[in-house]
This record gives sequence, C-alpha cells and structure tokens, in this order.
Amino acid sequence: MAKDRSAPGPVRLSNARRPQRTRGKERFAHLLDVTETLLADHTNSDVTLATIAERAEVPLPSVYHFFPNRNAIFVELARRFHEDLAALSRTDVTPSPPRWQDLLLIRQRRGRDYLNAHPAALQLFMGAGVSAEVRTLDLRGNSSLARLRAGEFRQRYECAGMTDLEQWLAVSIGVMDGVWTISYAEHREITDHYLHEAWRASVAYLRCYLPEDLKPRM
Repeated sequence: MAKDRSAPGPVRLSNARRPQRTRGKERFAHLLDVTETLLADHTNSDVTLATIAERAEVPLPSVYHFFPNRNAIFVELARRFHEDLAALSRTDVTPSPPRWQDLLLIRQRRGRDYLNAHPAALQLFMGAGVSAEVRTLDLRGNSSLARLRAGEFRQRYECAGMTDLEQWLAVSIGVMDGVWTISYAEHREITDHYLHEAWRASVAYLRCYLPEDLKPRM
C-alpha cells in the first residue's frame, strides 16, 4: 500500500505492545518515524530492530519493549499509513464531479500523491518480501475503502438497485493496485502514466456493471 485506501478493521495483526501513557505513546510514535525513515532508503530485509534502535538513539531493549520482532513494527507502521489514507479518503471533493469516472480519478490521484510522498509506504505495500500480516492489513484496508467509496457513490449519484456496488468497487481497487505495483517495480514510484493506466483499467472493469452516466443526486 497501497494507493487510495482506507483504514483496516480493528483486528490486530501484530503483537506489538501499545502504550497507554503519554511518554510511551511518544516513544512508540518516534520508533515508527525512525522505521519510516529507514524504509525510505532500505529494503525491508535491511531494516532490523537493532538498526532502528541505533537510528533512534535508544537502547535495543526499549524497542523490544514495544515490538517483539521486526514484523510487528512494520505492521504498526502500515497501520499508521492506512489511518492517514483513511483520513485522506474522507476529505471532500468539491465541486462534485458530474461523472463517476472523474470522481474515481480524483480519489486515485490523491492516494497516489500520498504514497509517492511516503516511499516507506510504497516499500511496505509494493516492495519485495511483504509479510502476510502486512498484506492482510492492506487487503482489509481495501475492503474498508470499498465501503467508503460505495457510500460516496450512493450519496453523489443515483445507485438504486446496485446491491453489489461495494464488491465491484473492491475489485476495481485490486485492479488499481496491480497496475500501481508494476509502476513501483519499474520506477520506484507511481508515475502519471501508470496512474492513468490504473484508472483506465478500473473504469473498464466498472463499466461491466455501471452505466456510462449515473444521474447526480440533487
């Protein structure tokens, strides 16, 4: 992730120890910040709890206090990215696009811009060696996004009878992800070319179910 995506569900996928006190929360966030910085320039396999501790200038046991292993901190960082993307996906689009295809492009562009500005997110979601836990969190994020997007479609357009709209949008997000992954493999970012290729592929799939024009709701 990774992409115009929303927050995952509440189920935890790591055994990280979440702090309750302010000081602990600050240390927890600092370690995530350091991990993000390291992942921006290194592969997942090159980042260890020891390198995180060294860069954060804290004793290694302080890292183990929150994160028993490297994957735990990766999952928590991925969760934070999804929370940011969820907030982004809830920001309004004004004026309201008259065509659903245009709305889709706006949402995808915003997600692309966020990911390109956070190379660690691209590394986590699209790089080699993505863990099963991070991948599961990413897929849950897609499901949450599909629910949000279906709600937005129904709010903006007449979608009566489209009981499977959420499922269609979920598949279109998967299509988008696949194209973006190609872009990351080739360019280490999501380029404008692949942004539009992903949009075209998503629209082509959705046209199997949606009419070319959805009547805007007044």
